Amino acid sequence: MDCIVVQVYPDGLCPPIAQLMLSTLEILLPVFALIFAGFACRRRNLLGPTAASELNRFVVWLALPALLFDTMAHSTWRQLDQPGFVMTFSVACAAVFLGVVVVRLVQGRHLADASVDAIAASYPNTGYIGFPLGMIVFGNASLTPTTIATIIVACVLFAFAIVLIEVGLQAERAPHKLGLKVLRSLAKNPLIVSPIAGALVASAHWTLPHSAETFLKLLSGAASPCALVSLGLFLAEKRPAGNGRRTSLVFTAIKLVAQPAFTWWMAARVFALPADAVDMAVLLAALPTGTGPYMLAEFYRREAHVTSQTILYSTLASLVTLSLLLVVMQRHGI
Repeated sequence: MDCIVVQVYPDGLCPPIAQLMLSTLEILLPVFALIFAGFACRRRNLLGPTAASELNRFVVWLALPALLFDTMAHSTWRQLDQPGFVMTFSVACAAVFLGVVVVRLVQGRHLADASVDAIAASYPNTGYIGFPLGMIVFGNASLTPTTIATIIVACVLFAFAIVLIEVGLQAERAPHKLGLKVLRSLAKNPLIVSPIAGALVASAHWTLPHSAETFLKLLSGAASPCALVSLGLFLAEKRPAGNGRRTSLVFTAIKLVAQPAFTWWMAARVFALPADAVDMAVLLAALPTGTGPYMLAEFYRREAHVTSQTILYSTLASLVTLSLLLVVMQRHGI
């Protein structure tokens, strides 16, 4: 591509930074609006103190499993046949995740809490923000890489975090008994079972009935909005001041700066991907933290304050960082 374009500009000029920021804001505005809606409803006591938890349970047990199942059931091996891109994005996410886990464990955090912290620092919002932003910047060419990134993030990284959380929560020390307990817990977890079931459907080339497709679309469509409203409800609860803000800011910097920088190095230097693939990988890695980490923290009853703040701060800061990234890409002739 000669430049980042949303529409045709005179004299072949690319849109100025103000236009790029406006385009990014238009995508992020619904995210802010849904978080604020939950925040306002809680502060005005329109929804009670248990609303965040109950709404999150709806997402974890119904809406998100439907989304994960639907995503995997409609994925094809041909879509995923981009080994360089898959390895780049997977290794970058895994490196950030494992790096944060190790640091938090050294700092004395419980494995379950360290895993929640790690996914908060490495979980890009590819589903809600990645698809529309990718379409603006790269057009239809972004659909397949964004789908791959979404599967890696929402299914693989998410599942890995759940496994570590389950391992951390089990008190059994005998390795074989610990393994059995973890497997039993995972077999009951809808966030693990649903993508596996979807992958089996895709592998068997089964076509779901129209009524089942409609059911999944309706239910999965509620996952992101309800998770964002639940996040707003949680943020509205008054808590004593602590050092969580500093940690959240560090995670935000890791998510918006360190992860895309490492992804660029992997894509351009290690796997030597084509320029367009490098740009798409970096843009997807630079997205703010999605709501998945918050849902995990709430579901497993871990402290969700740092996670929720990371989602909010990274989303706010991404308006600037994504716009600057697009300007850098533009100047380097994408």
